[in-house]
Amino acid sequence: MMNIPFSPPDISQDEIDEVIDTLKSGWITTGPKTKQFEKDIAKLCNTKKAVCLSSQTACAEMTLRVLGVGPGDEVIVPAYTYTATASVVYHVGATPVIVDCKKDSYEMDYDKVEAAINEKTKVIIPVDLAGVICDYDRIYEIVEKKRSLFKPAQNPIQLALSRIIVMSDAAHSFGATRHGKKCGEIADFTNFSFHAVKNMTTAEGGAATWRELPGIDSNELYKKYMLMTLHGQTKDAFAKNKGTSWEYDVVDTQYKCNMPDVLAAIGLAQLKRYQKMLNRRHELIKRYNDAFRELNIQVLDHYSTDHRSSGHLYFVRFLNKDADFRNKFYDAMKNDGVSCNVHFKPLPMMTAYKQKGFDIKDFPWAYNQHKNQLTLPLNSVLTDEETQYVIDTFIKNYKKLY
Repeated sequence: MMNIPFSPPDISQDEIDEVIDTLKSGWITTGPKTKQFEKDIAKLCNTKKAVCLSSQTACAEMTLRVLGVGPGDEVIVPAYTYTATASVVYHVGATPVIVDCKKDSYEMDYDKVEAAINEKTKVIIPVDLAGVICDYDRIYEIVEKKRSLFKPAQNPIQLALSRIIVMSDAAHSFGATRHGKKCGEIADFTNFSFHAVKNMTTAEGGAATWRELPGIDSNELYKKYMLMTLHGQTKDAFAKNKGTSWEYDVVDTQYKCNMPDVLAAIGLAQLKRYQKMLNRRHELIKRYNDAFRELNIQVLDHYSTDHRSSGHLYFVRFLNKDADFRNKFYDAMKNDGVSCNVHFKPLPMMTAYKQKGFDIKDFPWAYNQHKNQLTLPLNSVLTDEETQYVIDTFIKNYKKLY
């Protein structure tokens, strides 16, 4: 029997060498490698700037703060996501408005998104679940249609756009494309995760990118992120080291969530190998799809003529089955040495959100997606032999349990 872990990181000698080089350099906190990593991410995403921070959650919260979102404001989020999507809204004092899925889909019901918009709505946070980019065409259609309801705060970006801001939770979708555009240049703001289980990792970390916005200087916006994420200090250690004076100021009481060079070093090496890793994930997706084609299951559409996902997660839904069946299947796979997962429990099923008044009964389609969902191992270190074992084990348990 093989033992197949769910999502081990793809770490090669390149990453090890890059980290060793950083440790030997004497510069391990935010410095030249983080700045280079930001430039490389911006280039890949076709954006002018990128900001690297300690996590996607930090990127999302700092972006909401840059946008001036706070008490009295509402932010629309999906029910089918991880808590980080909504928790950052609470962090800034705003109110999350949770929207159910479309029928038989992991994406939000965009008609319900449109209906939820009012004068308090400042931001919509779509989630590119499993690395599949959402229907941003429909989302932008909605925010343009509802432009007259938007009441901007005295915030330069809100005033410049004069409409609801689209801020993507792209924790899963670094490297994905839709209609020829890269994730990172589609939403107004995009926040990535480079956590250990993601398809590109820095162990912990994230990045924020944004489109060029009318009347907004991206260089000044970058500086605002830098101030906000390093205590409001006008010089970081790297700038002080390069400059002629130690003198600095603290212009506001802000936050601490910068990315250090020792982590950016991993990301620099990962970026050089990223296309190969991404291609490998899509090879595995095709093998899974071909093997499961005749089974009574639903899988995600990871690629077509107009989009290609980041290949982050391989979702399976057991059609016409319930949570008990899914759980038995999970246990059977585990007993056969294959570690699977479930993505995700909808937010209204979690204690924190129940205590805030949310009830899963109000989100039937999110629950319907969750109750029979299973995620199979999908990672770029999975060998052909291991992949075949996952396939054979899945089909064996399908025949036994169905």
